[in-house]
Amino acid sequence: MTTTDTLERPPAATGLQWPVTAALRALAMDAVEAAKSGHPGAPMGMAEIAAVVWREVMRHDPADPAWPDRDRFVLSNGHASMLLYALLHLTGYDLPVEELKRFRQFGSKTPGHPERGMTPGVETTTGPLGQGLGNAVGMALAEKTLAAQFNRPGHTIVDHRTFVFLGDGCLMEGISHEACSLAGRLGLGKLVCFWDDNGISIDGKVSEWFADDTAARFRAYGWHVVEGVDGHDVAAVAKAAAEALAETDKPSLVCCRTVIGRGAPTKQGHQDTHGAPLGKDEIAATREAMGWSHPPFVVPAEIYAEWDARPRGAALSADWRARFSAYTQAHPELAAEFTRRLAGHLPQDFATAAEAALAAETAAGSVATRKAGQIALTEFAKALPELIGGSADLAHSNLTIHPGSRPVTRDPAGNQIFFGVREFGMSAIANGLALHGGFVPYVATFLVFSDYARNAVRMSALMGLRVVYVFTHDSISVGEDGPTHQPIEHVESLRLIPNLAVWRPADAAETARAWRAALARHDGPTALILTRQALPPQPADGLDTLPETGARVLREAADAKATLVATGSEVRLAMDAAATLAEEGTPVRVVSMPCVEAFEALPAEACAALVPSGKPVVVVEAGATRGWRGLAGPTGRVIGLDRFGESAPEKDLLAHFGFTADRVAAAVRAVV
Repeated sequence: MTTTDTLERPPAATGLQWPVTAALRALAMDAVEAAKSGHPGAPMGMAEIAAVVWREVMRHDPADPAWPDRDRFVLSNGHASMLLYALLHLTGYDLPVEELKRFRQFGSKTPGHPERGMTPGVETTTGPLGQGLGNAVGMALAEKTLAAQFNRPGHTIVDHRTFVFLGDGCLMEGISHEACSLAGRLGLGKLVCFWDDNGISIDGKVSEWFADDTAARFRAYGWHVVEGVDGHDVAAVAKAAAEALAETDKPSLVCCRTVIGRGAPTKQGHQDTHGAPLGKDEIAATREAMGWSHPPFVVPAEIYAEWDARPRGAALSADWRARFSAYTQAHPELAAEFTRRLAGHLPQDFATAAEAALAAETAAGSVATRKAGQIALTEFAKALPELIGGSADLAHSNLTIHPGSRPVTRDPAGNQIFFGVREFGMSAIANGLALHGGFVPYVATFLVFSDYARNAVRMSALMGLRVVYVFTHDSISVGEDGPTHQPIEHVESLRLIPNLAVWRPADAAETARAWRAALARHDGPTALILTRQALPPQPADGLDTLPETGARVLREAADAKATLVATGSEVRLAMDAAATLAEEGTPVRVVSMPCVEAFEALPAEACAALVPSGKPVVVVEAGATRGWRGLAGPTGRVIGLDRFGESAPEKDLLAHFGFTADRVAAAVRAVV
């Protein structure tokens, strides 16, 4: 780290006139003004903090944003996106000033909130407050675990930090407690957070509703806390950052007292600067106060030179490549494995593991699909050292522990995380693990509690992350625990999330295929919906193509009068009903459709080959019916549940709510 004595900085009292920070403030307020929307307050209030972190502390290379050992930066208060865009632009990333002029416009690289894959240098999509902080915990955990797995004496190839900017809103969100409590227990010493403590949010002064002793709270989590930092004194921020970096056993929170909209003569410190343009008159006055006489979006060449991080970044990344070359010579197999995992490629023996999983499932007979999931996970974990995951205090119910599980709290190179009762934090941390690279995370809870995790699941889908969600205890068959624990709307609700593949397998063999599809998927997350109760094995027809089709024909019938479509535990009802109908002279086709998304993505003719048009369709699933009505159409029926359940034994509930083969057969008779 560069010492503060070597930088040409003004005294704190005149920090506002420092051209380096004035450039950040000017670009932020100009872009928001041009867009006629946005959030200038936080970018202007965090300018000095940003200058210290991005110019002195962070190890990054604008010419190579994906350099594996770079420091990660997360803007958890994502509404301050113009701060990040200005930093990326000034330090030399591929983000020209024309993109800043197009802030918040269609097709630009500067959307209203940072989006992964849209802007070079953006590590994660942020905006839902607190989730960036959760992602950062996952990134820091990934760094610690990957280092333990790959570093060798004399060869350190994984050694970087995760830096976070966050605001009052992030700390008010409950996810901040979930994620930061776990981060303290895990001893993530390379996680450093800078709190923009400006005391203002959209509704005004937060002291009316947020008066926590935040420093004490984080110390109770086991964090290192640096208090009382003047966020506008660059020397003070640099000193605090150095103190945080010196602490390697605990994550650090640097508490920076700031003024929102700093530099705007009549609006600084007021909620009006949070989420609205300053206006032309205030911008002109701010320019005068900063001594910044340049037109909008104009930055002098000498200021660009001050900010340019490319020379230092090139030296840092080149040094790492040289060290990795030496590592490759000393440990060629480890180097190849590291490269494979960072690229996200599955190993060559993945297919063998998939076949072993299917064979183990087929031999299992009648088992709960949660147990089948554990059998599949056991086989895949043998071939995929990148698998890492756990459960929200339900590992022994979700069955997400396997014989090769090693808790990271006992072995830093482990692969099992005990998340505690933290569904939301768990899911955001899983996103961070996936974002970092080198891991394929899976997390688990009861299906009914997927609501706690939902917004992080949505962010997985939005970012296209390979995360596997295991949701067990999937219907009213939960039984005596009653309606609080019986999911009704949850499967259909998850299907509404774009880019989330939802699998509800009917037996052990389908479960193995669902796991395989989830692990092989590179462009989005998967939710596995699994039963507590045992399900019988179904015919093997169509298993090989199931990951692509999402559906398979289990029972064919010449001149079928109707098609029965079912998922999960209700497939056996459809099969039993079909047998009864066949004896009556009413042949029907039975289709298991564990993944509606895969089925609906098929060409029309392929869909028709599985579910023929022109014949009545009866759908049965123990959950909300609305999503199935399109497939059933006006001539079909949907057997489901659109009310909350009851507390009773499973058998009594199924009979009470009509989940019987007789009712399914009666529905077919009514439509043919």
